[in-house]
Amino acid sequence: MKVGIYYQTQYAYTEPVSFSPHLFRLFPKSDRYVSVRQLAFQTNADAKVNYVRDLFDNEIASCFYPEKSAMMQAGLQIELELTPRNAFGFLLNSHALDLPFQYTAQEAHALSPYLQRSPTPALSFWKPPTTPQPTIEALVALNTALHEHLAYERRDEGAAYTPEETLRLGRGACRDFAVLFAEVTRGLGLAARLASGYLCEFGSAEKRAEGSLHAWTEIYLPGAGWVGFDPTNGYLCNHHHITAAVGFTPDDISPILGNYFHPTSVSGSMTASLQIVPHEDP
Repeated sequence: MKVGIYYQTQYAYTEPVSFSPHLFRLFPKSDRYVSVRQLAFQTNADAKVNYVRDLFDNEIASCFYPEKSAMMQAGLQIELELTPRNAFGFLLNSHALDLPFQYTAQEAHALSPYLQRSPTPALSFWKPPTTPQPTIEALVALNTALHEHLAYERRDEGAAYTPEETLRLGRGACRDFAVLFAEVTRGLGLAARLASGYLCEFGSAEKRAEGSLHAWTEIYLPGAGWVGFDPTNGYLCNHHHITAAVGFTPDDISPILGNYFHPTSVSGSMTASLQIVPHEDP
């Protein structure tokens, strides 16, 4: 299947402002299921753009804006070819078949940053296994419980809620669902990272967060590698989840990261649009 992704965002201010360097993490990661055929990125004409790879091997457009401006804009056009992938098409290693399990010494050493955790958030609607339970069954149950018990809200700007805030409010944006899932699974002794990118589906069923940039969680499961869970929608990730960035914290995966500066308070507004459309072969 061929897919076109078209993204535009604009930040407008009542007076010219200065911009810090901005990081754009919008570029899909290629693998055997996702092939990038064409890609074009644009921002302000005076910007100096460098393409780099960060600590997590995310491709980033690092943009320096030398002049003040009342507007900062960015646009992206991508042509992809997707190959279907079964989200459950993996086999776990024997030591990871049931929760709780222990990573091997080598795994634990490599995964140590993703195993750091705060106290585990307590969920009133889901309890961790008290006796050994099949790993995938337990994680699917948690993923489903978050989807069914928390309301979705679209929030294009602002920091992610803490797990405590999401649970207190009973709702959140996709990044809040992802952070909560990651913290709960880290509490189970699992390595978890956050992911952001695009949700690319065209069926008639309702999908939370469709038409906007999306976020989810990936868990490292021995034998399977990093497996994506989308608690916002309540299912595992497949080739319809186009990953652009992975990281430990919400800032690590923020699609756009930067600030503006002005000696006085300046009001501004942000607009964004995302279209994901299937392309038929001629």
